[in-house]
Amino acid sequence: MSAADTEPAEARLAGEIVVLVVMGVTGTGKSTVAGLLAGTLGWDLEEGDDLHPEANVAKMHEGTPLTDADRWPWLDRVAAWISVHTASGTPGIITCSSLKRAYRDRLRGPGVVFVHLDGSRDVIAARLNARLNHFMPAALLDSQLATLERLQPDERGVVVPLGGRPREEARRALDLLGLTPAAHRA
Repeated sequence: MSAADTEPAEARLAGEIVVLVVMGVTGTGKSTVAGLLAGTLGWDLEEGDDLHPEANVAKMHEGTPLTDADRWPWLDRVAAWISVHTASGTPGIITCSSLKRAYRDRLRGPGVVFVHLDGSRDVIAARLNARLNHFMPAALLDSQLATLERLQPDERGVVVPLGGRPREEARRALDLLGLTPAAHRA
């Protein structure tokens, strides 16, 4: 039996992480939790929404759900950011809804781990209604929930239940991933 066989799964996962993809439907707090994680760990941070083509932003602003054809160019931009970081070994965190497994497959690779922020429709709707100045209207929540394919056991990632304060959710993600600020600063 090797040392890796006796090591907790979280510790093995922590040693393999280069990029965290903070995922979930609109309103789960991806940007807030990702920012807290990046600040705690000292890792690069990218807001995946900033990589959307203008046409996607316009559609969402109008309340029109994106199609797969709309999402693929955006996912390619997210994947390119991830690739730069994994190729160089530079730790980073990016937000990306990653609603379908096929989308996560586009982003997946060595060193990539997903952090799924997941909660009830009521909790997410309350967060959406409290949010200001975001192009994604609350009306699209139901279409995102209908599209969502939750992480499967064979996917590298953790599920963080929503319901606490964002700092608590970020701390829970760190605990589930086996990451500690001192050991994983860039």
